[in-house]
Parts: sequence; C-alpha cells; structure tokens
Amino acid sequence: MSIPAELKYTKDHEWVKVDGNIATIGITDFAQGELGDIVYVEIETEGDTLGQEEVFGSVEAVKTVSDLFMPVSGKIIEFNSKLEADPELVNKAPYGDGWMIKVEIENPAELDGLLSAADYEALIG
Repeated sequence: MSIPAELKYTKDHEWVKVDGNIATIGITDFAQGELGDIVYVEIETEGDTLGQEEVFGSVEAVKTVSDLFMPVSGKIIEFNSKLEADPELVNKAPYGDGWMIKVEIENPAELDGLLSAADYEALIG
C-alpha cells in the first residue's frame, strides 16, 4: 500500500496535495482498497465554499456508499471530470489520475492539523 510522504492526510482517509493556495484532494490507497471497486463518484459541490470536515461528495463502490469530507475549508474550483466516465481511476491511481477535487484554501492554518504520512500509517496500522 502506498502512502506518499509529500502529502497530508485526514483521519477520514482523504489525502491533500498543496500547491500554493490550491489543494488537490482525493481518497487514499487504503480507502479505495477498503471500499473495493468504485462505480460512481458524486460531487455536486463544484463552485461551493465549504468548511473543514463538511461533506463535499460521495463515492459509491460495489459494497457501500461513503461520504467524502473536506480536509480544509475553501472553495471547490474543479472536479476531476475524468471520474464521470471512468470512476475506476480512483482504484487504479488514487494519488494520480484518481484525484477528486481542487480547492482554493481559505484557512492555510488548517493544514497544520492534518496527518503526516507517518501519522497516517500509524492510524491505519
């Protein structure tokens, strides 16, 4: 299982890649593995400004549906439209082509509360 060191993580199994004031967000390799085959990604919050830990969408897998939570407050500026036709990208490349949203970060201090790769690895055991 992959846990890239340069990313930040949440206890809800989202990852965050920060580039300036833009955060790219997806679910972790662990999360996609637990969910199984992902058949649908629903994100209807593009253009919305949401607070940290608010639900920004959901992922539907063969086994279950799981909510997706905002790791940081901000405006959702982009949804990965590739996931509409090919939701399996989340399974194939959770840290690459399987990213879900891009967010304009509202409160950069919230990043300090996210987990490092080592902390996330300890969380999932």
